[in-house]
Amino acid sequence: MTDNNKPRPGLVLALLPIVLTLLVLGVQLFYFGDFTPHIPLAIGLAITASIGWMQGYRWQEMEEGILHVVRVGLPSIAILMTVGMIVGVWIASGTVPLLIYYGLQALTPEIFLAAGMLLCAVVSVSLGTSWGTTGTVGLALMGIGAGFEIPMYWTAGAVVSGAFFGDKVSPLSDTTNLAPAVTGVNLFDHIRNMLPTTVPAMLIAFVIYLVVGFNVIASETVDFSKIELITTTLAQNFELSWVLLIPAILVIGLAVLKMPALPSLFAGALVGAALAMVMQGQSLHDVFSFMQSGYKLETGVSEIDSLLNRGGIQSMTWVITLVMIALGFGGALEKTRCLEVIITNILRRTRRFGSLQAAATGTAVATNLVAGDPYLSIALPGRMFAPAYRGKGYSTLNLSRAVEEGGTLVSPLVPWNAGGAFVITALGLGISDGQIENLLYIPLAFACWLSPLLGIAYGYLGWFTPRATNAERQRWSDASEIILHDADGEGRLAPAPASTAQRETPARA
Repeated sequence: MTDNNKPRPGLVLALLPIVLTLLVLGVQLFYFGDFTPHIPLAIGLAITASIGWMQGYRWQEMEEGILHVVRVGLPSIAILMTVGMIVGVWIASGTVPLLIYYGLQALTPEIFLAAGMLLCAVVSVSLGTSWGTTGTVGLALMGIGAGFEIPMYWTAGAVVSGAFFGDKVSPLSDTTNLAPAVTGVNLFDHIRNMLPTTVPAMLIAFVIYLVVGFNVIASETVDFSKIELITTTLAQNFELSWVLLIPAILVIGLAVLKMPALPSLFAGALVGAALAMVMQGQSLHDVFSFMQSGYKLETGVSEIDSLLNRGGIQSMTWVITLVMIALGFGGALEKTRCLEVIITNILRRTRRFGSLQAAATGTAVATNLVAGDPYLSIALPGRMFAPAYRGKGYSTLNLSRAVEEGGTLVSPLVPWNAGGAFVITALGLGISDGQIENLLYIPLAFACWLSPLLGIAYGYLGWFTPRATNAERQRWSDASEIILHDADGEGRLAPAPASTAQRETPARA
């Protein structure tokens, strides 16, 4: 969507809208204490448009570029709305309460840390929210860990590892949907491509937590009152049966069969709605309300009420509007050739694919550190680096994994980031009270920092780094422009050769 007839801005001018946007975002986050990046991103879009106007672009031209990129994200926006529906009815049907019920019963003193990590992972995958898992099940685990006389930072590390692992690979997660949206890949392909880094990181963390559990925990006094209260309350408010696992099994099965994400998730929502009526006695009108506005429950147990009162299309409006503004910002940067200038300079310094993978992950991490927002850390480098991967002939699945790991997983490890601030507050780590030792949860959240390191290592080793398929190249040729390389190694944006599209046969994604 670039116009090669317009002059390219210099590197300083190309970076200016990004730097100014980060400054405005910093004011919003740190001065006003407001963790909503929508307006700063909208201002960034306006700054980019102003630079484009100075470069000779008309508003109609820039609007075309903005709307082109927003349209690319429409399928993921539809998925996000479906996710809102599925969360509401899976809670109402008892699917999510059943997973929590069985997970809590699995805890024993020796395997507390390892089992707690797995429990948070299961709940987070089923709900698609790391924050909701951390603030409810994670908070309950902190109390149980105190009964075991386990230091708070060890329990917090296990909770964060499990909760954010689930957020990273759940098809219900907003960040898991955002990463493929901004890089132009399929949701379930994106999830599958993260397994080579996610599974080893989780296994290593699991082993470490087991070793600590069997060798460090000395207390034999266990207070299971919180677990008993939660499980008893769940059993009193829901009819629990293995049948309630059918919606989750269905969605997973359809994903394995490589069915499209949207109909697969909607099928899970319909089955969950049917179970809510059959198993829990909900009316059809109630089910419609759960899909629209989320599930509502008052048990008197704060951990359960705060965990299960969620879902619905309306719960997704925050991230949907953010996705649209972020994509529009990226479209403006792309149309005004700012991204082209930045990418060209990156290509001059990243001759090897490993360097490019490290740069993409590092940019996501740096955005987390500077901007304090996990969504921007995915959206900005996702749009910025995609042409560079295409130019090197690598699938943008590598990019979606890089920004997901540098964005989602690093977010809780930065105390001033929205994710880190939430973790510290929700788990009661007492940083404001001078208990700085509780920040040790950061290195002890092993899965969160091992996964991006493995991704960077794979990039240099050439492991699990898929090349672009014929179908993916065909989409590039049909829908956009790719980076070609001159003999001197510099990159330039140019239309894909017609012969490329003619030679390659489209394949089913």
